[in-house]
Amino acid sequence: MGSLHSSGMRTAEVAGRVGCSAQHVRDLERDGVLPPAARTATGYRMYGEVHLRSALAYRALTPAVGPVEAKRILRAFHEGPTSRALALLDAAHARLHGERADLEHAREAARAISREPIDDVRASDSMGTSELAAALGVRPSTLRHWHAEGLVVPDRDPVRGARRYTPSQVRDARIVHQLRKAGYRIAPLKALVPRLHDARRARDVEAALAARDADITARSAALLDGASALRAVLAWHGRSD
Repeated sequence: MGSLHSSGMRTAEVAGRVGCSAQHVRDLERDGVLPPAARTATGYRMYGEVHLRSALAYRALTPAVGPVEAKRILRAFHEGPTSRALALLDAAHARLHGERADLEHAREAARAISREPIDDVRASDSMGTSELAAALGVRPSTLRHWHAEGLVVPDRDPVRGARRYTPSQVRDARIVHQLRKAGYRIAPLKALVPRLHDARRARDVEAALAARDADITARSAALLDGASALRAVLAWHGRSD
């Protein structure tokens, strides 16, 4: 088992090797991402190998799980037991696996929806907000939010003023629903939706899902790097419980 302070490094040296500011190193120590540093007689922090490895692990994990969860995982690896720390890492892998499954489902559904013909449209074929919400399995407030954001803008009943979704708008709502389930955010959807009405519909939706796939793949690779770095932290602690 290594000593937490087996090699004396000042704050600036750790920061330089990690690629961050000295203040960031101090913040990581404050947040428990790094174990408490030793102090010299004059009060200067002295960091060891475990601090460096912990900072590198945090830097690797953050693109995969975000800074809040990365801090939580590092604290768990320092505090033990190992089983709890590894459970957090397993959960991160499971979330990415779930995102991939949702993405594949969305890709298959969007392809099928985009190919559906809309012929012989009648006024009676339109749907109200509650009716469409029930068909999609979302709340009516979700459709109203999409309307406010310009994602799916329904027609209005000329007499009562109620929202009515034409078959084309229903199809757009179904595609938006699948993209949202796959993790696509509102802002990029606002740029994509206007292109759903021309011949590039299927190609643009596929490109949107491909971008989501690339993001998940990047985070999966980051999680792999983070797990490798965490193994080094675990080995330095000399813990296998």
